[in-house]
Amino acid sequence: MEPDSTPWLVAGLGNPGARYARTRHNIGWLVLDALATEPFREEKRFEGEVSRTEGAWLIKPTTFMNLSGVAVRSLADFYKIPHDRVIVVLDDAALSFGRLRLRAAGSAGSHNGLESVLTHFSTEAVPRLRVGIGAPPPPVTLHDHVLMPFTAAEEAELPSVTERGAEAIRCVLKKGLAAAMNEFNKEGL
Repeated sequence: MEPDSTPWLVAGLGNPGARYARTRHNIGWLVLDALATEPFREEKRFEGEVSRTEGAWLIKPTTFMNLSGVAVRSLADFYKIPHDRVIVVLDDAALSFGRLRLRAAGSAGSHNGLESVLTHFSTEAVPRLRVGIGAPPPPVTLHDHVLMPFTAAEEAELPSVTERGAEAIRCVLKKGLAAAMNEFNKEGL
């Protein structure tokens, strides 16, 4: 069987601006920074920063989190990339810090950025890599938690977390989603 030559699109979710650069909600952007082999450049027609790596397009939407689907769908349409070849990288407070979970489909849960992407593709069958940011400590709300900077301990671990996220994406690109899920969804990682 011939390998699928359709390109992949990897979308890291986050918010633009220095205020959000090192916050938990921007872990998708940080994983893409670890993955990119070329510098990101602003592409106004796609409403995002775009790069390439290993035959895949990368986009960091600059539309703010809740409108991420606008940028992701725009680039996917331009390069004729179907929804099942789009990987969304996002934060997940239901996973412990640094834990990875790849999925081929599913609901957005409470994540507005993923919801925007799923809405723009009119399907829940969009692969995603959820990167654990841990639950908010009481009395912090989820909204405040995702917009807070990482703790000093988390910052120390962040390079290895983002590199493992990048490795998971590279595995998808080389071996396929099922193989990457088998390797990176293991407990205790």
